[in-house]
Amino acid sequence: MDEIEVPSYFICPISLEMMKDPVTISTGITYDRENIEKWIFSAKNSTCPATKQPLTDIELTPNVILRRLIQSWCTLNASHGIERFPTPRPPVNKPQIIKLLKEAKSPDMQMKSLKTLRSIASENDANKRCMESAGATEFLASIINNSNEVSNEESFTSTKDEALSILYQLKLSEHGLRSLITNGNGEFITSLTHIMQWGSYESRAYAVMLMKKMFEAFTPTLSLSLKQEFFTQVVQVLRDEISQKATKASLQVLVHACSFGRNKVKAAEAGAIRVLVDLLLDSSEKRACELMLVLLDQICQNAEGRAELLNHPGGLAIVSKKILRVSKVASERAIKILHSISKFSATPSVVQEMLSLGVVAKLCLVLQVDCGSKAKDRAREILKFHAKAWRSSPCIPMNLLSSYTF
Repeated sequence: MDEIEVPSYFICPISLEMMKDPVTISTGITYDRENIEKWIFSAKNSTCPATKQPLTDIELTPNVILRRLIQSWCTLNASHGIERFPTPRPPVNKPQIIKLLKEAKSPDMQMKSLKTLRSIASENDANKRCMESAGATEFLASIINNSNEVSNEESFTSTKDEALSILYQLKLSEHGLRSLITNGNGEFITSLTHIMQWGSYESRAYAVMLMKKMFEAFTPTLSLSLKQEFFTQVVQVLRDEISQKATKASLQVLVHACSFGRNKVKAAEAGAIRVLVDLLLDSSEKRACELMLVLLDQICQNAEGRAELLNHPGGLAIVSKKILRVSKVASERAIKILHSISKFSATPSVVQEMLSLGVVAKLCLVLQVDCGSKAKDRAREILKFHAKAWRSSPCIPMNLLSSYTF
């Protein structure tokens, strides 16, 4: 390659490398398929890299003439160490996907067709978008929705498991996610709730991870109509610790859902507080701990949540333990939880429990280290709330008592 000059029109404008599978986009510019697919699908760009013009569609048209020219040039320069690359396999197209979807409607062909669709989706992001535009989202959802007719293990077959895994693998666009939410008046959420209750461990994980994607795009739309059973099943997935991905997805789903008032009560009634405290006891992973404390903070903004936390033998101790041990975010949330308890639920026994568990000592430490102004302000307020009860405590340093007026 160093001894000869590659013709400029063989070079991909994005990577400045020789093209192997040239394709032309809607602006008329030709790129290497792999590079332009990364630009459009992975980087989610909607303009032409060279002209900056918006793309009217995402269809990539093979530039057969240029590809043959490049292959011929490689053959002519074989003596310079240039290898002729093979003709790439034609990409999947919309008619092919429509044909597979039609075949999948036949019970005898359904599983075979679904496996073919899964294989196609796993190849690249372009195939995923092609499948979505051909109607795969709606078809796969219809298979999953059939599980609503019977609410037990027998209603879950391998075809439903396969359909769910493909649907998750598609990494749906915002339009695709919206179609799952709007079609059937919430039927798909009900379907995912059933899967979390009766499905296999793998399907339950896919269900909650797909739900996370839906919440990331449409939190308000989803959160306003969630039933108690939804919270019960998400909390159960959290309790079962199916996988790290499923645990994080469950936490994120609940965080999104509990951004709306009544849902905080539903999460508390589903047993979320006890599960979160138990998980916090053994968790050391930063992001997971942060999510747990964010969720605890949300639920403890209601009396039901605070009562559940105080009823847990280790609730206050575990929350206090995470202060200054995980991250700034975790410390701020843990202190905010203690602030809610102190302000709204601090009976004499709770105040004494906080003292005996070392919560007061931890709050005093917060005032002396760099952990954020909001955290310090809340710590001061907590100490003010119960100054009379804690003034004589040996855990409060004398220098703090002399320099800070409660």
